[in-house]
Amino acid sequence: MLHVRCLDSPVKICVNSATPAHCSTHWLTNGAHPPLLVAHHASNMAVNLTDLSLPQLEGLKGQLDQEVEFLTSSISQLKVAQNKFVEAKDSLNVLNSNNKGKELLVPLTSSMYVPGTLNDVEYVLVDVGTGYYVEKNVDDSKAFFKRKIDFLTKQIEKIQPALQEKHAMKQAVIEVMNMKIQQLQQSQQASQMVGSTKA
Repeated sequence: MLHVRCLDSPVKICVNSATPAHCSTHWLTNGAHPPLLVAHHASNMAVNLTDLSLPQLEGLKGQLDQEVEFLTSSISQLKVAQNKFVEAKDSLNVLNSNNKGKELLVPLTSSMYVPGTLNDVEYVLVDVGTGYYVEKNVDDSKAFFKRKIDFLTKQIEKIQPALQEKHAMKQAVIEVMNMKIQQLQQSQQASQMVGSTKA
């Protein structure tokens, strides 16, 4: 079975007319079609996608579908976490001397609130993960959330190119599959015509 991995892994599908720096230089072309191949770094060999059978292409497409789904889900989860940190950072803006002593609603659960009074506008308890809370002043808390937001932004930026690449790989496989299906249909039609001519 043919395997495809992410950007930094040994196996890649290359779909460009020029040879990318991260792919093997062994390109196999199919007449007027652009080079469509799987390049393997370790053994420095390339396999033309058009050499694969329809079942192999189906398996490869299924694998790419799973990887696209996984990367899409990962980006969504990172964005959800990022939005929570953004909201937490923005909520710190209300902690100032003008709001000291004001009444507010304190969330006990996601749907239950109790009335309270804002007494301390200088320090907050920050959830640092795994159930641990650390007391920080407002400025340190903002800096903490900013670091978390920046970290998640970088992680999303790392995953997005891999997701785009998987989409391109999937499209290349689909194009080759469609071409093979058309060739199969043409071959069947030609066989039927030859059979009817002989009859």
